[in-house]
Amino acid sequence: MDRKQNKINRRGLLAGAVGLTAAAALGAKPASGKYRVGIIGHTGRGGYGHGLDKLWRDVPQGKIVAVADPNPRALASAIKRTGAEKGYADYRKMFDESKLDILTVGPTYIDKHCEMVTAAAERKVRGIYIEKPLCRTLEEADKMVAACEKNKVKLAMAHQSFYVPTMSRVAEIISSGKLGKILEFRGRCKEDNRGGGVGLWVLGTRILAMMKRFGGDPVSCTATVLQNGKPITAKDVAECRSYGIGPLAGDEIHAMYRLAGGAVGYFDSVKRAGAGWPSRYGMQIFGTKGVLDIHSSELFFPSVYFLDDPLWYPGQSGKKWTTVTSAGVGKPEPLKGENSHHGGNVLAVKDLISSIEKGSQPLASLAEARANLEMIVAVYESHRLGKAVSFPLKNRRNPLTMLGKQRG
Repeated sequence: MDRKQNKINRRGLLAGAVGLTAAAALGAKPASGKYRVGIIGHTGRGGYGHGLDKLWRDVPQGKIVAVADPNPRALASAIKRTGAEKGYADYRKMFDESKLDILTVGPTYIDKHCEMVTAAAERKVRGIYIEKPLCRTLEEADKMVAACEKNKVKLAMAHQSFYVPTMSRVAEIISSGKLGKILEFRGRCKEDNRGGGVGLWVLGTRILAMMKRFGGDPVSCTATVLQNGKPITAKDVAECRSYGIGPLAGDEIHAMYRLAGGAVGYFDSVKRAGAGWPSRYGMQIFGTKGVLDIHSSELFFPSVYFLDDPLWYPGQSGKKWTTVTSAGVGKPEPLKGENSHHGGNVLAVKDLISSIEKGSQPLASLAEARANLEMIVAVYESHRLGKAVSFPLKNRRNPLTMLGKQRG
């Protein structure tokens, strides 16, 4: 397929796949007809995330007026790549001068996410699209929620699995009863060098988002965090240089969540226990009638399979796994285009624009993002206290900075 045809197909599938469009939305639109968009990147510290600088090429409602990146060479490249009218080394100056309607926060390093979002909210941008995970602590998340609520800012997290069409078919399979009663969720990360704590933060955020979406709100969490086979203590905690996570510990994570839907969710991550590529990174959903297996959940064409087998044991039952596509179980994929994060990003931003105009909340809203972060933090809080913790968490601080204190 040549580049021109691929571009046509991509735009076609994005226009028709889910129907997330602001065309019929109510509410005030920019007088110019286009939202003024600014992008924050930080080359060398998380860059522009999973293509968050490129998504606007397929969102005609937006016009990129500015981009910020403290790396001079990278900034020049970003201006050229995005078509931005102006570039800034300091994103605050971009906020003050560019009068943005929508901000895209690209860096995968999360240590500046809180100040970026609160600063943008104080300047009354209308919408924010932000790379995952949300931030470092629940204290920061609470500040972001307060700032956005006060200034009526809509925020959407880049959890593309909320938007890609095949994941909507997963929801339909569950609601239709094809799986029967849901009994448990099992999720793992890639378990490469990012296994353990880093895997929980960087990859677990995606697994836990799916777990909550399909299993209901978390009720409680019981978890153990190990380092070299032993429960972590304060001496194991060190500053995590990657992703700006902050204090971190553990090369092995074992967590169990009780979910409001009645099922139990498990998340496990062991450093360097991965099986290469393709990896076991993904989630399985087990019901009384069968199993759903989900991988690459945030690509436009995720890998999803259904096993119609109450035994969960095809070696004994002789049942076969069946592919699930955007058209349903066992049906050919009707959509065409690139299999990347791009399609989900475009649909997410169109949904964000629709929420701005309708006064609703995006699917992957700020509330969802904070709840997702809470599931991550709960792992360490449960380990610190040595018992199950309930949601919402009472402690909003980083539990790893409190190890050895108030344990009981």
